[in-house]
Amino acid sequence: MPQMQGNLNPHAAPPELSLAQHSNKLELTARGYMLWRAQSLGLLSGAPFGLEREARLFRSLCSPQPGQDWLDAGTSAGFYAGILAGAGCRVLAADLSAPMLREGQRRETSGKIDWALLNLEDSGLPEASFDGVAVGATLNETHDPARFLRELARMLRPGGQLWLMYLPRTGGPLQSLLSRPALGGLNFPDPAWVGRQLPGMHLTDGLGIGAVRFGRYVKNQPESDAV
Repeated sequence: MPQMQGNLNPHAAPPELSLAQHSNKLELTARGYMLWRAQSLGLLSGAPFGLEREARLFRSLCSPQPGQDWLDAGTSAGFYAGILAGAGCRVLAADLSAPMLREGQRRETSGKIDWALLNLEDSGLPEASFDGVAVGATLNETHDPARFLRELARMLRPGGQLWLMYLPRTGGPLQSLLSRPALGGLNFPDPAWVGRQLPGMHLTDGLGIGAVRFGRYVKNQPESDAV
């Protein structure tokens, strides 16, 4: 498991935060997060879609294996981290919100997860550290989503996989409002744009359920290692 550290350059300016990221640092937000998370995909997809269904989808497509190193990027209260720990993976659950991390630690009692206070747009974590990275909606909240995706790809080992759950662009008026900095500063990326930010990776599975998008990407092996 990589060392849990911040930006390797102490003189570099920290990444800016969106209003949504700032709101996640509130204790009240953290305490109510899992209640919202349990209902959110059903509301957004327009169909029954609880946490167990999401967990089954993740396990079926990503097949996390015992002994693998995984990063739960923007873990919030540790939903994906808990699934990975249950599969026997070594897990680093990282978030920029200390209250969210405390909530995750309170809920997860297995002792199999390392928790880290990090902004993953500029984490300082070593290159090629992980066999897999899971992201649950954090992409929509990042100040610089392209930078966030590049960082995640950098930290993956060749053959490693990236799992994304996010809300893609629809062009609707509500998304336009929530994209304004004063109303959240959320971003709603087009799936084709997401793919362009991940050079050297290929999409193996893409699934849209209502307003929700799931995608699994795999990092290409070096040509010399290809069979």
